[in-house]
Amino acid sequence: MSQTLDTLRSRFNPDAAQGMHEIFQFHFSDTEDHYVVIDDGALDIQQGEHDDPSVSLSMSSDTLKGIMTGDINGMTAFMTGKLKATGNIMLATRLTELFPEK
Repeated sequence: MSQTLDTLRSRFNPDAAQGMHEIFQFHFSDTEDHYVVIDDGALDIQQGEHDDPSVSLSMSSDTLKGIMTGDINGMTAFMTGKLKATGNIMLATRLTELFPEK
């Protein structure tokens, strides 16, 4: 799991996050939960659960890895139930913009 989180860190696009103040909560079915804080171009990844996330995403760590590598389409994962989202689910569509493949 830490490898996937390191990938998020290394792929973070601060330009896409300018003016954003959002918290992405990740609930994983097979490892500990993490949340990502995006604050005006800055990124912070923490283990655990945030009190008031902007959006909560529930999935397996393999699903997140697949979405980040492009092997899994995020919308398809959502429609097939591999990814569940609550809160501002439109934020989830920005993940590939915030963490593009380099």
